Amino acid sequence: MSDMPNRSLLPILRPESVAVIGASDTPSRIGGRPIHSMKTMGYGGRIHPVNPRRETVQGLPAFASIRDVPEPVDCALVAVPAAIAVGAIRDCAECGVKSAVVFTSGFAEQGEDGAVAQREIARIARDSGMRIVGPNCLGVFAMDSGWYGTFTNAPAMIERPPGPVGIVSQSGAYGSHVLIVAQKRGVGANYWVTTGNECDVEIGEVIDFFVDSPEVGIVVAYAEGIRDAARLRQALGKARDARKPVIFMKVGRTGEGARAAASHTASLAGSDAVYEALFRQYGVYRAGTTEELVDIAYACQYGSYPAGRRVALQTISGGVGVQMADDAVRYGLEVAPLPQPVQARLKTLIPFAGTHNPVDFTAQALNEPDLMLKNIGLTIEEADYDSHIVFMTTVPATPFMKEPCAELFRTVRERWPGEPMIMSLVGGRDVVEAYEKLGYPVFEDPSLAVRALAALTRFGEAFGRGAGRAPPEPPAGMLPAPAAPAGERDALAVLASAGIPVVGASLAATPDEAVAAAAALGGPCALKIASPDILHKTEIGGVLLNVEGDDAVADGARTLLRRAAERAPEARIDGVLVSGMVAGGVETVLGAVCDPVFGPAVMFGLGGVFVEALEDVSFRLAPFGVDEAHRMIGEIRGRAVLDGVRGAPPADLDALADALARLSVFAAANAGRIESVDINPFIALPEGGVAADALIVPQAG
Repeated sequence: MSDMPNRSLLPILRPESVAVIGASDTPSRIGGRPIHSMKTMGYGGRIHPVNPRRETVQGLPAFASIRDVPEPVDCALVAVPAAIAVGAIRDCAECGVKSAVVFTSGFAEQGEDGAVAQREIARIARDSGMRIVGPNCLGVFAMDSGWYGTFTNAPAMIERPPGPVGIVSQSGAYGSHVLIVAQKRGVGANYWVTTGNECDVEIGEVIDFFVDSPEVGIVVAYAEGIRDAARLRQALGKARDARKPVIFMKVGRTGEGARAAASHTASLAGSDAVYEALFRQYGVYRAGTTEELVDIAYACQYGSYPAGRRVALQTISGGVGVQMADDAVRYGLEVAPLPQPVQARLKTLIPFAGTHNPVDFTAQALNEPDLMLKNIGLTIEEADYDSHIVFMTTVPATPFMKEPCAELFRTVRERWPGEPMIMSLVGGRDVVEAYEKLGYPVFEDPSLAVRALAALTRFGEAFGRGAGRAPPEPPAGMLPAPAAPAGERDALAVLASAGIPVVGASLAATPDEAVAAAAALGGPCALKIASPDILHKTEIGGVLLNVEGDDAVADGARTLLRRAAERAPEARIDGVLVSGMVAGGVETVLGAVCDPVFGPAVMFGLGGVFVEALEDVSFRLAPFGVDEAHRMIGEIRGRAVLDGVRGAPPADLDALADALARLSVFAAANAGRIESVDINPFIALPEGGVAADALIVPQAG
């Protein structure tokens, strides 16, 4: 991580002199709110109102034009109508203004005329080097410097001092909402950036700035679409490597949501499955609600990220222990039992306690609070857990238990200061703050405590693994993707050149040639119609399996040729492909698609005819190495099939991961050529694996 953040954004977020174009003497108006906020909240820089109809604005000297401002301007706030905003921005560029924050709406989100004007703003930024936030944004601020380049009312509602969170949101109103909800939850932010239509500065660049900023330890992001996928990937990778958690709300999961997002900020949504892949790949937590977004940021403030998933659940209520155990499994944590010797020792402390995991203190802990300390100490020192959740309900807030509980958990923190532990309790603000000051995140709802711990664990795992092994080098003789749709024969040849093992096949133009090819293979064979115009052979009955014997092969070849003529009369028929049957193994599917935002993404799932019916697949952005491929494999619900069922041997997962990684390299190398690649099935064998069928579809045009 560099010592200083991305310097090109410093004039936006650390300006020493600002101009407000369209400044108003009325503090409640859009052009007046930033001036009022800066004057009342401690901004130490110079403020230059620009308004040709006034000599002063809110007690400050006003200027008729940006050209009249007597000193260089770091950042201009543009609060004028769209009809004159482009001219104002052009004037700023000509005067050497370093950056501009454009509040004005009516650009790309409003149709083609607005899009033309927005492209002109982008051109001005590109040609002049002036950085632009917006248009159609609510602005930016940095609390620690009193810089409030925004017309939101949120600054007046801020109650907490600056904290470790940086917030970036494409939506201004939602960004304000999150800020204030976070304040009420006890989450302190410093930087706040709303990017709007992103004609220049976009969300990935802001995240990159946050990662490089020592003031930011946690990133909270909201987006409807992504314009610079490569920049975002780079920023998320930097955040993971810097151990800075990113909590991201990406909306537009559904078709309806994606259309609404496009109309709001003129953004391209891309596939939601690919966004999920992005977040998994870079260790980003995707929040589904505002509560979740804020809760996870709150928990991250304590900076404790478990290295593994084994959680110890300790509770004063047996019933809640069951609830937490269910939640832990649902969120991917491991509720492993305590070692038998530890269970036996706990039984001597509290004979009627549940000692398996969850551990139930029982009501006896109310008589002897020290039992809880001994109990917790045993689970920390003599059991191999990565984290802990303690459910105490109202006990820490009751008159008789308030001080004993506080002293107990103060001792826990002193003895085991680095142990990840979350509290679930109910009490007044004074009680909650007392535990927070000791270093415990506090949740009233034990289910939310489990969810937060699961998020912290995901971050801990991502920080621990880093980027993983690099993608494999492409083979020297790797062929390019074909310019026309390629069926099995040609597709397998291309994929073989990329280092992916494929089944051998011969093309037979006649039934007699098919018999000869089958005889050369020996044993049962597969027969498939060969045609560049029939891409999905099973749909016309164009596949026969386990065909054995000369007569059966000849009859099978004739059958396939007849079906093709009857069911696809316009198709060009090259003949019949004859290949050996692959014995045993598990049918999987490996695929690649070209996402409109992120480019090539690779898919993995169980194969054969079930892939579309089950929709049990995982994705990753190309290219990636075998470590990421193994994580893909582990994510599908049918993962256990690959371990061997009903006596079947387990599949060679290393070979499967290698094939996925090599497919990702091929897809990345052909990003501008392929629309999709299907390898279905790729048969995962006990030793190795082999692609038995494939299809490559090029991009149109």
